[in-house]
Amino acid sequence: MSILGWIVLGLIAGYIASRIVDNGGKGPLMDMVLGIVGALVGGEIFNALGAVPVTGFNLYSLFVAVIGAVVILVIYHAITGRRRI
Repeated sequence: MSILGWIVLGLIAGYIASRIVDNGGKGPLMDMVLGIVGALVGGEIFNALGAVPVTGFNLYSLFVAVIGAVVILVIYHAITGRRRI
């Protein structure tokens, strides 16, 4: 997948994960970073479970990235002690 594909997938996944966990987006840049890191973490989680990691720009990869971004957000809130609103 191209760099532009990772950025677009990351932006969408980060925004969805922020809406799920925080009930609001974190801003375009933070959503993008969160989504890209989430895609990497989600890919590792799915790979460890024996499933296929991110495969390209498709709905399955978006699902994997959102799951990874949600995990990252939950860990972030657990470490910083912030509560969900």
